[in-house]
Amino acid sequence: MADNRRRRSLFDFLLFSVFLGLACLCLSPIPATAQRRKLRFSVNGEFKILQVADMHFANGAKTQCQNVLPSQRAHCSDLNTTIFMSRVIAAEKPDLIVFTGDNIFGFDVKDALKSINAAFAPAIASKIPWVAILGNHDQESTFTRQQVMNHIVKLPNTLSQVNPPEAAHYIDGFGNYNLQIHGAADSKLQNKSVLNLYFLDSGDYSSVPYMEGYDWIKTSQQFWFDRTSKRLKREYNAKPNPQEGIAPGLAYFHIPLPEFLSFDSKNATKGVRQEGTSAASTNSGFFTTLIARGDVKSVFVGHDHVNDFCGELKGLNLCYGGGFGYHAYGKAGWERRARVVVVDLNKKRKGKWGAVKSIKTWKRLDDKHLSVIDSQVLWNNSAKKLVVR
Repeated sequence: MADNRRRRSLFDFLLFSVFLGLACLCLSPIPATAQRRKLRFSVNGEFKILQVADMHFANGAKTQCQNVLPSQRAHCSDLNTTIFMSRVIAAEKPDLIVFTGDNIFGFDVKDALKSINAAFAPAIASKIPWVAILGNHDQESTFTRQQVMNHIVKLPNTLSQVNPPEAAHYIDGFGNYNLQIHGAADSKLQNKSVLNLYFLDSGDYSSVPYMEGYDWIKTSQQFWFDRTSKRLKREYNAKPNPQEGIAPGLAYFHIPLPEFLSFDSKNATKGVRQEGTSAASTNSGFFTTLIARGDVKSVFVGHDHVNDFCGELKGLNLCYGGGFGYHAYGKAGWERRARVVVVDLNKKRKGKWGAVKSIKTWKRLDDKHLSVIDSQVLWNNSAKKLVVR
């Protein structure tokens, strides 16, 4: 009982912090320049990203956990998701938190506004920049997908966007945008993006007659990605301090590509497959688009909660985040988890930082020690040259 009271106290504190921030936001809106603050590598040449996949947040302490051990069942709720997030943020101290969809589980949500605020409360309380995209369950309460994103972009410390201004008139979905990560301060690349992050709305369910199942990344989104990637390459190659090739990128969305079906626990580089890949019934060709551009080195998705593997196909890493939330289905005894990605810069002569050297990843488990598992290098610039297209 004491443990349960402690969890409620932490949750109440987080919500109070968020609601206080929202009140301040209403009284004095955050300027666009503050919302779009520049992200850059740290003085130690590192940029760390925490991926949170499938929180499935509903109604807080009243929401029961799914697929946990009998010993956990009595006192397990959405608050376990909240506490896990606070713990892993404190342990990793990321530079950016990325929520890859199914942030709330709409079917069980009584108040969409309250649930969205509560789901993101630990990230907001940390004052670390964060972004979110949507899954297939976020809109199943009283908010449409557009309304969910419209609310998310108004929350404190988020860099989320509803859609890119230059493509808002033609792009499908809600939550397609790019973030640029600039070089370390006082380096020659401090004003250049040396790492590009792409976020895309993979939709919810097919609306095409006779094509049942999940949605997919549309042609308009791929067109925007292609144009954005080419523009970023031009900027990377331009004066001052022109660089060769193209800066590496990472892509985040919710529903896995059909190409994830290429892997099982035997041929994946790290991690396990414990369920099928719930991709769209049609292949929209986004994998081919990514390969053609050559800058994105890894894709990170959620959706299939008890898959957490990474596999490399044609030089592109396809990675699951692993299920994070306790109201999401999981596997009893298989700990909820978060994926961490660390990008390191190359150290030049005289101790100055250069372009990206490597991309690494591992997972944190929600156990007593927040165990780290499956550390691996996803990409190394010393071994492979960036393709120029």
